[in-house]
Amino acid sequence: MHTAKTLRDYNKDIRAALDNAFLREAMDKFATAYPTGRANAFREYDVAALIAKVAEVKDQGLKRLDGLFAQFKAEAEKRGVHVHLAKDAAEANALVTRIGKEAGCRTVVKSKSMTAEETLLNHALEAEGFEVTETDLGEWIIQLRHEGPSHMVMPAIHLSRYQVADLFSQVTRQTQPTDIQRLVKVARRELRPKYAAADMGISGANFAIAETGTIGIVTNEGNARLVSTLPRVHVVLTGIDKLCATLEDALHILRVLPKNATGQAITSYVTWITGANPCAAAPNGTKEMHVIFLDNGRSALAKDPLFKQVLRCVRCGACANVCPVYRMVGGHAMGHIYIGAIGLILTYFFHGKDKAKTLAQNCINCQACKNICAAGIDLPLLIQEIRARINEEDGRPMSSALLSMAMKNRKFFHGLLRAAKFAQKPVAEGGYIRHLPEIFAKDHGFRALPAIAEVPFRDRFARLRPQVERPVKRIALFSGCVQDFVYPEQLEAALQVLGRLGVAVDFPMEQSCCGLPLSTMGEKAAAQDVARQNMAALAGDYDAIVTLCASCASHLAHGYGHLLGDSPEVQAFAAKVMPFSVFVSSLNVAPERFQQTMERATLHAPCHLCRGMGVTEEPRQLLKTAGYEYAPAELEQVCCGFGGTYSAKFPGVSENILKLKLADVARTHAETLVTECPGCVMQLRGGAIQHGHGFEVRHMAEVLAAHLKDK
Repeated sequence: MHTAKTLRDYNKDIRAALDNAFLREAMDKFATAYPTGRANAFREYDVAALIAKVAEVKDQGLKRLDGLFAQFKAEAEKRGVHVHLAKDAAEANALVTRIGKEAGCRTVVKSKSMTAEETLLNHALEAEGFEVTETDLGEWIIQLRHEGPSHMVMPAIHLSRYQVADLFSQVTRQTQPTDIQRLVKVARRELRPKYAAADMGISGANFAIAETGTIGIVTNEGNARLVSTLPRVHVVLTGIDKLCATLEDALHILRVLPKNATGQAITSYVTWITGANPCAAAPNGTKEMHVIFLDNGRSALAKDPLFKQVLRCVRCGACANVCPVYRMVGGHAMGHIYIGAIGLILTYFFHGKDKAKTLAQNCINCQACKNICAAGIDLPLLIQEIRARINEEDGRPMSSALLSMAMKNRKFFHGLLRAAKFAQKPVAEGGYIRHLPEIFAKDHGFRALPAIAEVPFRDRFARLRPQVERPVKRIALFSGCVQDFVYPEQLEAALQVLGRLGVAVDFPMEQSCCGLPLSTMGEKAAAQDVARQNMAALAGDYDAIVTLCASCASHLAHGYGHLLGDSPEVQAFAAKVMPFSVFVSSLNVAPERFQQTMERATLHAPCHLCRGMGVTEEPRQLLKTAGYEYAPAELEQVCCGFGGTYSAKFPGVSENILKLKLADVARTHAETLVTECPGCVMQLRGGAIQHGHGFEVRHMAEVLAAHLKDK
């Protein structure tokens, strides 16, 4: 389990995970199967409406947590239940321990509970002499191995049946088979006597319904029913964020939870418990039941204007299911106790800055988690904000502080890029950095890196600017720093296309980097300065602000609103921002304008285009219109592994995501891989060259220019 570590130590853990062949195979199988299962489960539903309803229900509950707690307490106590509120993990553990001791309990059975994992309840109980047995199959396995969960729903997904068979052989002192069904029977045989002998049962709760004092538990194995009924004492440990006003509110969440978690239409067992029930093992014939609500910072979070949305989380684990980083390294390398994108955030609030500091950097900002979240939480944005808070509290890393200083001064920043052209000469050859310095070679040699261009686009624009007499549109072209100084030929191709299609193009010279790298590093103040500079530079009577970089487009259109506030000025600016393919598609160009060669081409959809901007169909249609045979790739919308500075911090993960992507492209037998982001071009082209793939990697503007007829 990840603890506070340096980036270097953390990369060692990641490398170990990447070298774990079974882990990689298991993660790949699940990542491949999950989207299909989820799509089937949601086939007849309006997914967006369901998610919006969950967000509404949770937000309404968070506004009156105190009132819901008071109502739940009153209703539950009418029915013989003891209700407690624990301010933190230590108090929650102390309450459970006291309840167990006062009731004369020695043996405890537990059903799966992430809240109990959060408080490290098992450790606390065992230190006081209690015998604790996890009864969820996955949780029992990792308890026996002295590990934490590697997924919130599937805690032992990282283990093979052979490892489990060896483990069970040790526990039973008999050689056990590797057949999964027989291993399940072994677990049942070992666990069943524990239920009957246990004094106390501990469960979590997915719902706590205020109007009736009812708890709801969602499981796939039914063990929670045994835990909550057979022992004479039942303790429920749950976060105060699980409070719902009504059963109807809970059912809205239940409609989404199993579908999003595992692709099931509904989970196997949904258990509702209202009041302390009869129990033959209890001295007075009635079960002693306690519900402990854990605060642990949740009340403060509920009042935070931005971070309160964290408490919408229904613990489905889907943010890990679709995360390309999680797919590579699993939960132990991408979490402390809570894993995946939500774990990167919750670790900061529940377990402290030190444990979150390095962990929070392990987000590639692909937006997949936001796109899949059952409660509509803007997870990537919150991770950026966590980084910003850590920078404020702990001091900024030298690297990000220096980059921040440089980027705030456009002329100085561009001067550095121009100077880099000369500094690279000893290691540059044929447009690429061919001889990496030894300090970088070991981890960063998985792709060929492009050299800085001899002449940036901004120095070429005056002579290349198309002269259009009666323009159909007038636009400002936003380049971003990579296309301006590394890939100016992509912008040149765009000028050719736009000019021939009757578009007047302006290139405001005061524009600079969009500022996304600053935001992802937590340099919020500098990112705000850069945003203001670009808005001023791009102010003018333009029909659109067009960019060839999907990441820039998403940040200009959405990121500036977060940085600068959602003012009318920012809204008007954002409304003009258009990705290149969207703008060209809006011109309704006929196929006759292009040479119909039917070259086979496939697409890589940049993360910030397909998810950040919601653009998927325009690039596909443009390829077909421009005379290419579009060959769909299975992983078209899966991240390429670049992620800006991510690939520099975590080269091992970046490399393995890239290999997965390139192999998928190769299966299409396409001659050309087309994308719409210079960072993706850098990653994919560099990888294709380094690993000897036969396809070209080109920007959408380049393939359109190659086929566009003169007239």
